[in-house]
Amino acid sequence: MTVLPALQAELAAATDRLLATAASLSDADLTAPSLLPGWTRGHVLAHLAQNADSHLNLLTWAKTGVRTPQYASYAARAARIEAAATRPAAQLVADVQDGAARLAAAVRDLPEQAWSAQVEGMRPPPHPAWYLLVRRLREVGFHHVDLDAGYGPADWPEPFVNRELRDCLATWPCTKSTVSEIRLIDPAVEHSPGSDAAVERSTGLDPAFAQAAGAVTRWRDLGSGPVVQGTPRDMLAWLTGRSDGRGVTLVPAGQSLMPGPGGQAFQSRRRG
Repeated sequence: MTVLPALQAELAAATDRLLATAASLSDADLTAPSLLPGWTRGHVLAHLAQNADSHLNLLTWAKTGVRTPQYASYAARAARIEAAATRPAAQLVADVQDGAARLAAAVRDLPEQAWSAQVEGMRPPPHPAWYLLVRRLREVGFHHVDLDAGYGPADWPEPFVNRELRDCLATWPCTKSTVSEIRLIDPAVEHSPGSDAAVERSTGLDPAFAQAAGAVTRWRDLGSGPVVQGTPRDMLAWLTGRSDGRGVTLVPAGQSLMPGPGGQAFQSRRRG
């Protein structure tokens, strides 16, 4: 499968960045709050370590055909995280590193035909096993930011931002949406208020919802409410609850682009 080498390389690089940040944290640092409500930095690292093992369970399912749950239950998952969250920093970093190494080895050893096997996490829908690499990248990328230790949305690689935005659109809750349209602005193109830059861009998004207009990509028919705009990076941070809306602005009726501070309209912070 041609996508696997690129995803493996991206995951290895993301894991190295995460481990570098984690290794810089002291025991006292890990007791400080993370960006996730109710979780310390220790909780975040404990979750990342155990999440790697949970992906191993799903790879076992793909390899053997025997249904193997990602976690025994939500309660068991929460209890294990709580128990591990207060470990010394060196132990938690070692747990994350060991889990990542075991996962990488299992990925390398999985037979080619198993990558198309259907598996399912704690929440539906089922998906092919290769998508587990995307899910683990999501865990590492978002929770690295949640550590609140110097790595932020500005540090996300562009492939990560583009892929996660596509998934946001694919799972958009239209019936609960409080915005009607999202406009993604190419940060490399200079814009003037009231006009779209005359530069063609390929969106790679579902044409039923997205339309490229110069350097602006529009997600339309999302629900009811205002139009919001921002760069892809700022929008992803806002949509996933990793920012308070910095860089995201409301667009008054009749205007195509408008500078200024943003506000919140729809967001969810995910604990994967």
